[in-house]
Amino acid sequence: MSQYLSMVPSQQMRLEQRLTPQLIQSMEILQLPLMALEARIQEELAANPVLEELSPAASDADGESPTESTATTEESQAEADAFDRLDQMSRDLEFDAGDLAYGSGRSYDGERDAKMDAMANTASRGANLVDTLLSQWHLLETTPEVAAAGEAIIEWMDEDGYLRRECEVHPGAGDNGSAAELRPLAIKRNSQETDRLMEEMALSRTPPIDRGGLDAALELVQTLEPVGVGARDLAECLLIQLHARDDFDPFHEALVRDHLVELGRNQFPQVAKKTGRSIEDIKDALKIIGRLQHHPGLQVGQSDTPRISPDVMVEHAEGDGYTVRMTRGNVPRLRISNQYRRMLKDKQQDKAARDFLRGRIDAAGALIDAIHYRRERLLELARVVVDRQREFFDYGPQFLKVLRMSDIAEEFECDPSTISRTVDGKYIQSPRGIHPLRMFFTGGMTDDKGEAVSWDSIKAKMQTIIDGEDKQKPLSDDQIAARLSDGGTPVARRTVAKYRSQLNIPSARQRREF
Repeated sequence: MSQYLSMVPSQQMRLEQRLTPQLIQSMEILQLPLMALEARIQEELAANPVLEELSPAASDADGESPTESTATTEESQAEADAFDRLDQMSRDLEFDAGDLAYGSGRSYDGERDAKMDAMANTASRGANLVDTLLSQWHLLETTPEVAAAGEAIIEWMDEDGYLRRECEVHPGAGDNGSAAELRPLAIKRNSQETDRLMEEMALSRTPPIDRGGLDAALELVQTLEPVGVGARDLAECLLIQLHARDDFDPFHEALVRDHLVELGRNQFPQVAKKTGRSIEDIKDALKIIGRLQHHPGLQVGQSDTPRISPDVMVEHAEGDGYTVRMTRGNVPRLRISNQYRRMLKDKQQDKAARDFLRGRIDAAGALIDAIHYRRERLLELARVVVDRQREFFDYGPQFLKVLRMSDIAEEFECDPSTISRTVDGKYIQSPRGIHPLRMFFTGGMTDDKGEAVSWDSIKAKMQTIIDGEDKQKPLSDDQIAARLSDGGTPVARRTVAKYRSQLNIPSARQRREF
């Protein structure tokens, strides 16, 4: 069989779809949570000179609505046509918006310092545990060897204040209940592991530290604030805090030292028998022990929990119904500067300057239109959610209905991924509280009446049943499943156990009150 190669020019027609920078930016803006959107707008205001913030008074005087595009008619129509293609493109292309960092998309090409941008948009670092402990440690008068050992222990400490790389300390002499006897209370690890970690800690400093210096330093570190740091397990952490109290009771120490596991299992009768004290005495002691910190180190520094800012507000309407509106938050009103518009139209301006202004104005117009598109899409979706989940807003979580993103996507004639990006990180505030918008999209099952019941609705019914049970005779998982079935929602026992675990509800034995 003969084969040959030839170079013959040919023509071929091919239809391709490409995501323009404007479409990528609109997709990114669509998925931004409110606080991230506020930060993004402030970043754009600082970087694009033609974009300016419009005060409410000036907006009313100029007859402009908030965050409306002030681009030319041709620009607005072009952007509108691009948005019409957005949903179709997101369906046809394997486009993962998660690959877009919140600050990654840019519609302008001016020179910027990415490191300076990151520093300008990063919150100042609050006090951390290591710095707080070292500032106290340096005020103590110790030998150079103990001082170096204390610094090593503090630097090895976890962020919640524990020294989980165990540093075993030998017990000292003392009366019953003395601080010296607290040292060997931690659960001992394998001796080889302890020796290895001790050696690693000792060699981490220059010059190396001996074991005696570490032992002495640990006792001092455990006197620092917040009280409880430097412990090697929960029992030792609680004991340090108990000994620091003015109302120290040796009975409380005995409970933590010898019966912490049994108390965690709610085995009050066994503990009462072993200690010779009444169950009431144990319950009174637990009121004090329960107020102690389990993670003392987390009391220092800023919390990593983000602040929630709802995008949508749902309020009771006059008569029977609800009104749905967008919350503004700290999102400013934007417009393109009229001064730069006039400069662009001035034919006497340098061509390079006009090209620069044209690029900035196009970028500003695309941003304003993308923000407006986000608001309209989110408001439209929120109205549908409130309409479909009306019983939730009327009666509570037990009446949450099955609502799938695929069904809404079919109604909106878009891809489910577009709905997912729209609800991602968004919150809705209503008379029922603040809830993630994604919560209203849930699967479920069919009850005895043939009606769809969401999984979250079943969890809410479980919570109601458990809240109303006799705490001296709590219901087992089988009994909870039977009650749900009697109410028209047949659920297997293993499903009850799974949902109870997800809701952080203890087992019947642990829920029992004596």
